[in-house]
Amino acid sequence: MTGNGCHTHISLWQGEQNLFADPQGELGLSQLAYHFIGGVLHHAPALCALTNPTVNSYRRLNAPVTLSGATWSPNTISYSGNNRTHAIRIPDAGRFELRLADAAANPYLLAAGLIAAGLDGIQHQRDPGPRCDNNAYTDPLPNAPTLPGSLVEALNHLDQNTLFRSRLGDPFVNAYLKLKRQQWQEYNRQITPWERETTLDC
Repeated sequence: MTGNGCHTHISLWQGEQNLFADPQGELGLSQLAYHFIGGVLHHAPALCALTNPTVNSYRRLNAPVTLSGATWSPNTISYSGNNRTHAIRIPDAGRFELRLADAAANPYLLAAGLIAAGLDGIQHQRDPGPRCDNNAYTDPLPNAPTLPGSLVEALNHLDQNTLFRSRLGDPFVNAYLKLKRQQWQEYNRQITPWERETTLDC
């Protein structure tokens, strides 16, 4: 079964000017846009705790190939052109699409996390590196950085992420971690050892 995504399209405007648009830039994006993408990719492991906030979220990420041939969800921390197998897709000039989030994401936390990560990328001029044009399902790149494999792994990244602690605040991050770790513990108590083994392999 293919999981539901919450694909988010991002552009940055100043008045009537789209700051992400550049007709001379690669795929129609400005250098500012690529720095923003660099920030999102840099903080993606911790961002997953906000964009993919449930145990079941990680059945969608890194999922095996479905009967339709694709899950249309990412499995690597990578960006591409008009290619739906990567975490970030650039479908048109002047915008990009984050394909990481799922339908369980809180829209306010999704936006806050994206803005914090992207502005950090602009501030530090983070380079996203070359785009990946491979099919990440059928032709995976060796040594490509992968997304967290479980909710608890994403929470550990969030716990250690100084940017989100600074921008979202320690009180929020600590409360969020406490709630989500409780949910993880409840999940592990409710399933049998056999179910736990087979489920976590998904």
